[in-house]
This record gives sequence, structure tokens and C-alpha cells, in this order.
Amino acid sequence: MENSIQRAVLKQFESKVLPNKVLLLLGARRVGKTELIKKYLEKIPKEDYLQLNGEDMEDADLLKVRSVTNYKRLLANTKLLVIDEAQNIPEIGLILKLIVDSIEGIKVIATGSSVFDLSNKLGEPLVGRKNTIFLFPFAQMEFANYENHKETTQKLQERLLFGSYPELEQYSDWNDKINYIKEIINSYLLKDILIFEGIKQADKIVDLLKLIAFQVGQEVSLQELARQLGISKNTVESYLDLLSKVFVIYKVTGFSRNLRKEITKSNRWYFYDNGIRNGIINNFTLLENRTDVGALWENYLASERIKYQNYTQKSISNYFWRTYDQQELDWLEEQNGNLNGFEFKWNERRKSKIPTAFAKAYPEATFEVINKQNYLDFIM
Repeated sequence: MENSIQRAVLKQFESKVLPNKVLLLLGARRVGKTELIKKYLEKIPKEDYLQLNGEDMEDADLLKVRSVTNYKRLLANTKLLVIDEAQNIPEIGLILKLIVDSIEGIKVIATGSSVFDLSNKLGEPLVGRKNTIFLFPFAQMEFANYENHKETTQKLQERLLFGSYPELEQYSDWNDKINYIKEIINSYLLKDILIFEGIKQADKIVDLLKLIAFQVGQEVSLQELARQLGISKNTVESYLDLLSKVFVIYKVTGFSRNLRKEITKSNRWYFYDNGIRNGIINNFTLLENRTDVGALWENYLASERIKYQNYTQKSISNYFWRTYDQQELDWLEEQNGNLNGFEFKWNERRKSKIPTAFAKAYPEATFEVINKQNYLDFIM
């Protein structure tokens, strides 16, 4: 099934492979970037493209000599250059800039499993010369084309526990799924982080992730994290930045327009994938025996919503909202100046209504409770 699921970005991807532009395809390892490119290349004659891998030293060496002559020789008769794991090639941004600036009509696709200083290695030299697409683990909107409503309902627990990395689809046994997630965490995510220069304390990064995993959907205090880990607040900040650059976690900030009582200084952190979150704390217990179902539900809805926003190319800013006297909204979206507030509720028996202070401050805003009955409308 894993290979047959069509990715939601495919059409967008095809439309953004353009002459003298670089298409950056970014996402964590094992989310299917290579598979997506393979599907795309199936439609292109073999002689029209050159595919290189940034992790292959011989391939990287082909690009080493930064001269127009070298690149013209390398890309003679080639219409498309594809570079997998481009972030591993030193000075890749400058290399790609020279290629798209000096070879008429060349199209370039570069994938990266981290934004690791891709901002410096890739980003800046390519201003005005690139399009960026993000790829995530499978989204419910992608599964929806291959399963009926009953199957979706039956698989909800599994997705809250194991997430949706593509290769999980090939394992029916739950223990195999657990082992696969542990393998991903140890071999890929942590490996990517540890390659990053200057990381002296690998164990601290894992401990930090554990603390974040226990605080999903809650404000996170950098001082408190620093104290618990015995490292400086600045180090905590740089580790969090790093973890977001390899697509493990992402940050949601507090929203405020005008109230002194609104909290804006702190952030909440979510995992891009529930399976990774549960793997970090090594807890794959069934939902009925857990105390953190609310956090799993919130993380799942937030990550699926992020995928949906990206894949439908909606320009939306995401926040949480809270006041010092504990009135709060789990999720707040701002689009073209319009505010839409959401409360995530796993337990439908607990009623929710719009916080009074929020309704008063933002009378035009909408409010909706997202639960098991209506969640598919929120994420698809």
C-alpha cells in the first residue's frame, strides 16, 4: 500500500519543476521524498535527467569544482538535475545558484532531510531562484483515497499511537511497528541531529525531547527545561531550533492583538508525528489504559492540520490563545485577518464553550469544538 498511495503534493510538485529554478523538497528522513521523486522520474526519459546523491562521496565530488565549464560538461544534454540529500554537499546553495544561472533551461530538484542551515547552505544564494515544498508522513487526506469511513474509524487508535510514516504500512504486527519507529528514531532522526557540528551532549537532546513529549499542548518554559536538564537556556533554545530543523517538532506561539492579559511570550511544541512522540517516551500502550489521550489527540489534530494547510497551499498562521487567568483556546488560526478558534476534545461528554474573554476581545472570530464526530472535516 505504501507505494500505491499517491502523495497530495504530486501535482503541485510537477507544476513547480521549472527551467532555471530549483525545487526544494524538504521533510524528515523516511517520509517518502525519494519515492515521490522516483514516481516523478518514471515519466521522464532516462537520458533527460542526472540523479546524484549528496551522501555519496563520488557524486558530491562531481559538483566540487565550482565552475561553469565543469557544470556544462556534467550536464551536457541533461534537462533535469536531481540531488537527493543535498544538505550534505558543502556550499550546495552557491553550486545550485551557479548551475541555474549559467545553464540555459536546466531544471533542478534538490531534496533535504533538514533545513539544517539549509538557510545558509541553500537558502540565501537561491533567493528568487527556488520553490519549496514540504513532505510529511502520510496525511489522513492521503489515506482517504484508499480506505472507507469504517476503516478510517478503526485505524484512528493506531494512528494516534504509531503515527503515519509510510513504511509502517507494510507491518501488520504491532511489535514490528514499534521496532520500526524505534529504528527511525535511533538511526535517522538522532543521527541527523548528531551530525550537526557542536552537539556535545547527545543524551541531553534525547532528554529534552522526552520533556517536550510530556508537555505536548502545554506552554513550555525554557528556564524550567534548562533547570531540569542542567544546561543553559541558550543551549535549550538552540537544541529546540535544531529539532525543528530536522522536522521532529514544531513551535506554536501565543496570539495577542490587544489584551494586556494575553500570554504571548511562551510557546507550545508539537511533534510532526505521534509515533515519534510515543517512541521517544517508549509508550505504545492502548488508549483505554493511558492518561495522556488528550495530548495525543491534540498532537494528532495539530500535525494533520499542518499537513492539510501545506498540501492545500493555504496561507494560515497558527497560534494558541491564553490569558493569565487561565482562559484558553487550543488552536487559533488567522487567515486574511479572520480568526478561527478551535478546542480539541477527545472526551465528547465534556462540554466546551468559547472563552468569555476571547469572545469579548474578538467578537468576529468563529469557534468550533473538534471531536471524534467532526475531526475529519478539520483535517481534510
